Amino acid sequence: MDSRIIAELILHLGRIASGDGLVAGLTPVQWAALRYFARANRFSSTPSAYAAFQATTRGTVSQTIKGLVEQGFLKQSRSQADGRSTNLDLTDKARALVAKDPFDALVRAADALPPGVRGSFSVILQRVLGRVASEMGKPLFGTCETCAHFEGDGCCKEGLPAYVCSLMNEPLTKEELDELCINFTPWKSPLPVTPNVGVA
Repeated sequence: MDSRIIAELILHLGRIASGDGLVAGLTPVQWAALRYFARANRFSSTPSAYAAFQATTRGTVSQTIKGLVEQGFLKQSRSQADGRSTNLDLTDKARALVAKDPFDALVRAADALPPGVRGSFSVILQRVLGRVASEMGKPLFGTCETCAHFEGDGCCKEGLPAYVCSLMNEPLTKEELDELCINFTPWKSPLPVTPNVGVA
């Protein structure tokens, strides 16, 4: 298949999954913000991190965040690590709404793939994303278990935490391992790419 067709399919898939117009009273832009803050870890739940994730400026996302705060979907708090920064978290109202996210149609479509294909597809998309992010000078977000800063095997030894972020020198909980992080640095693929999806 032509590479441009593949790129157009990815773009079109993202456009459809994001939705058009208002869904549950929110625009696609507002939904994107709620999805991000629902998955961002404590190091990444800031306006500047979200702007980096969206590959735009903080000024561009500020109105979206302000509107969601005013509507009671996001709550602000001062960062414990840096008093100058603001952390954003979903309110109970927002969590109830995200549980009915229209984006879940794409999640269900991915879940319908055979496990082996799903794992390989995930690795392929991560490779494509990494290449595009590098070429365009954008940060690559990811999760702990495939990050170069991740340490730990889940076992507490001699009073040490089971998981640690070596970059931030902070212990991590098991629940945080699947959250998005702006400090992500890839060092390994979580699953091997199998030949049945045509990737060398």
